[in-house]
Amino acid sequence: MLSEKQVQQIASLARIHLNPNDISFLQKDLEKILDYIDQLNNLDVKDIEPTSHVLPLKNVFRDDVLKESLDQNTALSIAVEKKNGSFKVPKIIE
Repeated sequence: MLSEKQVQQIASLARIHLNPNDISFLQKDLEKILDYIDQLNNLDVKDIEPTSHVLPLKNVFRDDVLKESLDQNTALSIAVEKKNGSFKVPKIIE
């Protein structure tokens, strides 16, 4: 069982300010968490291979293939405003 002093120490390490009403509430929650961790520690996992992810993953990116793109004049043909061969947009950073 965690003491109030231990709960305050854990809160201090986590940089959490607790008022006295929170301590007993968190004391119960932390005890439940520690009980659960103890259950996990008691599991026999010697025949289970470590995994980095629970599901098999594959790369979903497509190959980088060079394609023909728009030329500058075609791209700028839809511009509301253009200046020196570029899109002109309102300044948004002061």
